[in-house]
Amino acid sequence: MVDPLAEIVLLLKPTARFSKQVVGAGPWRVSRSDGGDPFYCVVIEGGCRLVLEGSGTVVLQAGDFVLVPAAYGVTMSSLHEVDSTTQSIPVELDKGSYRIGAQHGPTDMRILAGHCSFDSPDAALLVPLMPQLIHIRGEHRLATLVRMLGDESRESRPARDVVLARLLDVLFIEALRSATGAGVDRGLVQALSDPRLAAAIRAMHADPARSWTVNELAREAALSRSAFFDRFNRVMGMPPMEYLLAWRMALARDLLRHGDIGVAEVAQRVGYSSASTFSVAFSRHVGSPPGRYARSAAAGLQEQEEPNLDPFEAGRKDRTEGAAALRA
Repeated sequence: MVDPLAEIVLLLKPTARFSKQVVGAGPWRVSRSDGGDPFYCVVIEGGCRLVLEGSGTVVLQAGDFVLVPAAYGVTMSSLHEVDSTTQSIPVELDKGSYRIGAQHGPTDMRILAGHCSFDSPDAALLVPLMPQLIHIRGEHRLATLVRMLGDESRESRPARDVVLARLLDVLFIEALRSATGAGVDRGLVQALSDPRLAAAIRAMHADPARSWTVNELAREAALSRSAFFDRFNRVMGMPPMEYLLAWRMALARDLLRHGDIGVAEVAQRVGYSSASTFSVAFSRHVGSPPGRYARSAAAGLQEQEEPNLDPFEAGRKDRTEGAAALRA
């Protein structure tokens, strides 16, 4: 059976950049404006607070896991009261290990936090289908996966990159499929937990080249046309045909980047009767004709964003002598 969630995670191509272990004591606060990178955090001991730009405060405790598929403004702070203008600077203890807050005495918090990257240029298309914040409590499998990821990222073992890629695939799928019970009310994760909508989404993924209509998808979902359309739009945040178009364009871009096939065959595989019709749709959606896109991809000219630093990176202007820089 086709698994749309696994397909999307694999198409996003998550790769590890870094993770770090941070211990804290007393009051502390760090904030960072990121460029949309995925951010994850697992609390091993104690607790802390997390605030995303435009959202409320989330209190994290030992065993909690947080995944933010696209982090922009992130603030993390101690459970102790701390002034909103405070900016703490982590100090490096060892490779991949930092201390924040009071530098002496016992610690009251230990977390593993980090970023990964989506190598796919379709990330901007696919990430909005995921929840803005996934907060999972009591899932030991996720905590174990993140610890394995952190351990692997700091070592130079054989096949390290392959292991990191596989761990990230499992981590994202595990986190996303656990999100239904974590207060997520919109997006692909919630839609796939709805048996009616899941049937329609699986049908689209199983046969993206088919000339689907809303009526046909409604039949797959065993709903009336109007009930299906309203339910899909409410849960996914977009109409069914818009999702189908987005998925077709994501598949087309992947085929053009990695497949040794012509534009006409790509058009056929994603449901267009002619290369010219496909070219018009692709150009409108992506911003360049498919032939030019394929040549640019083959020449390695696709633009890549600069790596972003994590919330515990305090910024060079704020550093003081003796404070260690956190590097990706």
